[in-house]
Amino acid sequence: MTSVTLLFVTLAFLLGLGVPIGISIGLATLAGIVHDGIPLLFFTQRCFNTFDSFPLMAVPFFLLAGDIMQRGTLANSLLGLCQSFVGHRRGGLAHISVLTSLFYGALCGSSAATTAAVGGIMIPAMSREGYPTRFAAAVNAAGGALGVMIPPSIPLILYGASGSVSITDLFIAGIIPGVIVAAGFIVTSHIIIRKTGYGEIHPKAPWSERLHALAVAKWAILVPVIVLGFIYGGITTPTEAGAVAVLYALLVETFITRSLTWNLLKEIMKSSLSTLSVIFLIIITATAMGTFLQFHNLDKVLIDFVHSVTQSQAVFLFIMLIFFLIIGTFMDCSATILIFAPLLVPLARSYGVDPVHFGIFMLVALCTGFLTPPVGTNLFVVCSLTGQNIMSISKEVLPYVLSMIVVLLMLMYIPSVTLFLL
Repeated sequence: MTSVTLLFVTLAFLLGLGVPIGISIGLATLAGIVHDGIPLLFFTQRCFNTFDSFPLMAVPFFLLAGDIMQRGTLANSLLGLCQSFVGHRRGGLAHISVLTSLFYGALCGSSAATTAAVGGIMIPAMSREGYPTRFAAAVNAAGGALGVMIPPSIPLILYGASGSVSITDLFIAGIIPGVIVAAGFIVTSHIIIRKTGYGEIHPKAPWSERLHALAVAKWAILVPVIVLGFIYGGITTPTEAGAVAVLYALLVETFITRSLTWNLLKEIMKSSLSTLSVIFLIIITATAMGTFLQFHNLDKVLIDFVHSVTQSQAVFLFIMLIFFLIIGTFMDCSATILIFAPLLVPLARSYGVDPVHFGIFMLVALCTGFLTPPVGTNLFVVCSLTGQNIMSISKEVLPYVLSMIVVLLMLMYIPSVTLFLL
């Protein structure tokens, strides 16, 4: 058995046992290193050098900014804004869940955080309005996937850092595909609700109420405007924009909305550090695994193999779609990007695929894994919120997965959808 085979067998075995993804990747990589007789110093050096990356510093900044806004008032103000504009339509609460997740994703960059924050409010509200709990859970699980599609996005930062692709371009390119996916979710919800008659219809909010909601939410709406404006305007790097987002969130929540206290800030810091430790464990171990695979020239082997199968760009992208849909079901999105981006970006370039386009396509495809067992991060979040069985929610969320696949087919063969703003 070769060391690469041993690595993947060990990884599959550990994941099958339910070992956390970061630990599984680290132990599998160590197994390969020991099998090859490579000094363990290789592993420790690679783990240490992972942190010597300026772009990766954006991760803790955006994570902290998102936590501050979630625990403060900015996130809730978005809910009120969406409620005032679409709450009167049939299935309005389902649409509100998607739209709020879309806007909330621009605040935090995390799928699980978006699902928990929006779902924690919207699922009980939808249940009170006559929506089945399983449907409410499915809508919010799907909406949570938007948390990593709309910039700032932690997986896009990881893709840019590991694949040597401009994070600024990735952020800009992610806007239109994220909006299209959200539109697909809204259309899917509308079709389901029209067939089933879920929910109640409320009176249309007057424009005075809408303008008031817009005024309350203006500080939250300014977050993506400031972050993307600073990045795209060349004023700051994405990492520096993350620091600006933290400073903005602190100033608004402390001095304008006055919702942030010292005790609450300490709780936020503890929560952010706990989440960050899990993310960075995955980052360092997945980066070490990617380096080990490159050490064995797996990137060149992969390029030669795929080119022997097909010379067509369209067929290559279809193969990648199937690969991402499968691997996303059992491996974390961030870990997959860190391991495979260094291998697949050169392969995509060899087929003439723009690496920015490929990165957005890869992210959206992997996001289906948030909605499919056995990993299904968003499914587990909504299960914990509702007490429902994961398999029952998986059936309800299937139409939203199909909606994402339709969007993926569009992204595959119409690159201008992704690259239009660049």
